[in-house]
Amino acid sequence: MLKISVNVDSRIPKYRQIVDSILQNIKNGTLALGDKIPSINQLSETYQLSRDTVEKAYVFLKEQNIIVAVKGKGYYVSKTDLSIKLNVFFLINKLSTYKMRIYNSFVQTLGANVNVDLDIYHCDPIVFAETLKKKKHLYDFFIIMPHFRNEKMQHIKSTAVVQKSIETLDYSKLIFLDRNVDFDTIGAGKVVQDFKHDIYSALETSFNKLKKYKKIILVYPSKAIYPYPQGIVLGFKHFCVQHKFNYEILDEIYDGMEFELKDLFIIIEESDLVNLVTQARERHYKLGEDIGIISYNDTPLKKLLDISVFSTDFVKMGKEAANMILNGSNLVIKNDFNFIDRHSH
Repeated sequence: MLKISVNVDSRIPKYRQIVDSILQNIKNGTLALGDKIPSINQLSETYQLSRDTVEKAYVFLKEQNIIVAVKGKGYYVSKTDLSIKLNVFFLINKLSTYKMRIYNSFVQTLGANVNVDLDIYHCDPIVFAETLKKKKHLYDFFIIMPHFRNEKMQHIKSTAVVQKSIETLDYSKLIFLDRNVDFDTIGAGKVVQDFKHDIYSALETSFNKLKKYKKIILVYPSKAIYPYPQGIVLGFKHFCVQHKFNYEILDEIYDGMEFELKDLFIIIEESDLVNLVTQARERHYKLGEDIGIISYNDTPLKKLLDISVFSTDFVKMGKEAANMILNGSNLVIKNDFNFIDRHSH
């Protein structure tokens, strides 16, 4: 049970004694994260304190991010580790090597005095909305990677449910990573890719090497559990049509692929990359000469296999987001997207 101790004979201001009492209740476990505390009127009546004194204590606790006011409901504990200055909620669509590189860079840049909790919504709009509803009063900042799927397992930008849940947040405390949403979020920070423009520009960069290939094949898993942005396909098609390349789009690398010499494959998923490299080796094809491979998003495996890649800078993405929090200034940043030539095409 919550206990407030106020000594009228003490020279410590009464509002400060209220603050210290609530902090002590948190330290000894009487108050836990998300617990509701008495209203200003309840506390003033119970302990015969002026309403202004209690309100001053609550304002102080809010400024320290220890409690949060929920309109129409009351006050709740939003921090229990009192050594932590900030609590950040990091919400991602899937757990992958790429996402963890962003997360690790983000956490390392923020430093030890910031608590970062990671959660996953698996591209499901309903899970996303329910998760935000539970967490929105407990954190100082929200980092969101918005990738969603519909009933047909297709990548979509957002839904009405997603938009409604995001609109309940304070945009000055919100940062989008990896991709933007398709509704107005003025004031939110953004470190995002432009998937259509990025792949088009990367293909332009490697244009002279692409000319030796008879056909460019994009392996785009259109109905993956974690679908990829359609912008990749649109940018790829635009490049091929613009430069009159023969092209094809496949869902996956099939066992027993029908290869033609001078085919160039652009691969998104690592499982397809491994399958393609395995089959190429079985046929004794030399990468970069007989067939070409460019993969999407760099990983240690691709570096080990000496595979050329188109890739955003995941480490920079995490750093930029962390610096927005540290500097108290949200920005809109187009993240770097690079072509790394390892001679596999």
